[in-house]
Amino acid sequence: MNFWERITGSDLTRDWQAFEARVAALPEDYRQAWGQIEDQLWEHSNFTGRNLTPIVDGVLGLLKTTAADGQSVVKALGDDIPGFCAAVAGEDGAKDYRDKWREQLNRTVARRLSRLGD
Repeated sequence: MNFWERITGSDLTRDWQAFEARVAALPEDYRQAWGQIEDQLWEHSNFTGRNLTPIVDGVLGLLKTTAADGQSVVKALGDDIPGFCAAVAGEDGAKDYRDKWREQLNRTVARRLSRLGD
């Protein structure tokens, strides 16, 4: 990926279009589950969403394989899709972008307040 693609995000657009094409090839129940997965995964995204690209690729690979094996989506993912997404995005209780921004803001405020006491 070159500098221009990274700045404009055109590489991400291409990747997400390829992901959507892969989703369109899945059975209907898998597509519905994918909608829920996609909503849940964005909570674990960084500002650009680049960190989700390998995660989404892996999840779509899992969905494609289990659909080809004839397994139900519930058997593949379980009943707890938010829990599945948290596990895939990191670990249970993985931080979302709001938590990261909150921590950054708190550190900045604490640093500035400590300077006022000097």
